[in-house]
Amino acid sequence: MRSINKKQIAGNIFLAKVTRVEPSLQAAFLDYGGNRHGFLAFSEIHPDYYQIPIADKKLLLENTFDLEDEKNNCIEVEYTNEDQDNLNSYENEIFSSKDLSQIQKILSFDNIEDINQTLKFYSDEKEEKIIIEFKELDNFSSDLSYNYEPIKTKPISPAQDTSNLSKLAKQKKTYIKNKYKIQEVIKVRQVFLIQVVKDERGNKGAALTTYISLAGRYCVLMPNTARGGGISRKITNIGDRKKLKETAKEFSIPDKMGLIIRTAGAKKTKSEIKKDYEYLLRQWEQIRNLTLKSIAPCPIYEEGSVIKRTIRDLYSKDINEIIVEGDTGFNEAKEYMKMLMPTHSKKIKKYNDKIPIFSFFNVEEYLSGMFNPTVQLKSGGYIVIGITEALVAIDVNSGKATKESGIEETALRTNIEAADEIARQLRMRDLAGLIVIDFIDMEERKNNSLVEKRIRDSLKIDRARIQVGKISSFGLLEMSRQRLRYGMIEATTMLCTNCHGTGLTRSNENLSLSILRKIENLQLEKTIKELM
Repeated sequence: MRSINKKQIAGNIFLAKVTRVEPSLQAAFLDYGGNRHGFLAFSEIHPDYYQIPIADKKLLLENTFDLEDEKNNCIEVEYTNEDQDNLNSYENEIFSSKDLSQIQKILSFDNIEDINQTLKFYSDEKEEKIIIEFKELDNFSSDLSYNYEPIKTKPISPAQDTSNLSKLAKQKKTYIKNKYKIQEVIKVRQVFLIQVVKDERGNKGAALTTYISLAGRYCVLMPNTARGGGISRKITNIGDRKKLKETAKEFSIPDKMGLIIRTAGAKKTKSEIKKDYEYLLRQWEQIRNLTLKSIAPCPIYEEGSVIKRTIRDLYSKDINEIIVEGDTGFNEAKEYMKMLMPTHSKKIKKYNDKIPIFSFFNVEEYLSGMFNPTVQLKSGGYIVIGITEALVAIDVNSGKATKESGIEETALRTNIEAADEIARQLRMRDLAGLIVIDFIDMEERKNNSLVEKRIRDSLKIDRARIQVGKISSFGLLEMSRQRLRYGMIEATTMLCTNCHGTGLTRSNENLSLSILRKIENLQLEKTIKELM
């Protein structure tokens, strides 16, 4: 659900000017033309913008891209059960001795530093696959006291190796942070090309970044981030990942640029993906040319209207038709679909009935229900959704659910049903941020696990990034959901002038007593002469 009064600017690109550098926050505030100044964290500033000597900047950029290159210097090791037995035996031999000199003798290493690296390596959790770097592999290959079977190796992409990615990204940011402070390299009135990451919300300004990303139908182009050949993590099929990685390698991606193939491109041909990639390259060239002609603050690029974003992000081959009311919207949808997928443009249908489109398809009924904080469940239970500044609280109640034979069965059935409905309501209402769910208490841990699995399965179709915890001893489950846009309540409502958004007003008795006390205070202060 979208509102014309809450225009989404996340994804838009602006030419902005620094108005204030705040050392205490290690961030800068930029005027990009919005209602409030945007917030730009130091970690989101590309080293190209640092006002430092050319030699230092060159060294810094080389260091940055060296760290990016390390992501491609990792291998994925697949080993057999026999290898695992050898590892376990070797591990036991190492850890059975507490004397470092004895360990040194076992490993035949020359110094304690090698031992520390080994202990760190073997203390990691054992999984079916382990990730190590080339330099670590070299240390072990010549020192193992038994013979391995030949190990099958294959390179992996940065998108696959999430653990090394996060470590390298953190290492990169730490290097930059330790080397410089924002007040040393960024100055007031400096001009940046920025992209909005998060919309303005409440008293908070927009969150900005200088690391630009352009989203297409099948690809995401990152013009100033050297991380090529990435594949969306949501593509889990090994065959698809391998095919897409080979496809990405064949593209002539310019130096210091990156490309990620989106989930929608999993089953697409090379020509379709390449066409989308070339479109994004042309788009970036247009952005560069416009930037050189513009004066900050100035809008440079708008991600697209609601119609375009909806078709780009939500359309799939499983959709039979897209029904649009109004000539302007229909023509825009038709033209965009012709440009994106010409063979699918016939699925765009114009709605011509006299009955409003939302009424005809009973959408109004669903929209009205979204303003009600209480959602009924088929079993007789219900959930209550409360939205606060800090978090979204959801309470699950059994209500009139009495079909089961015992308390535990009733609680489990209601919680399972509530898990499905909560996942649906999160998408419908665009609820985001920290979400706390108070499920009905259950005695058996296995039942908690069933509810946790059910809500995770129900959330799989959600486009937003989601992290889900476990049900605590208090029956609470914590989760977070990415804020893709304004929430439904936020976009369509305003604060009540009487209760100021609390939903409460003072009782008549309390209000009367407050008036009497105010009059008494005014009399004592002798600010009034007569009461009428």
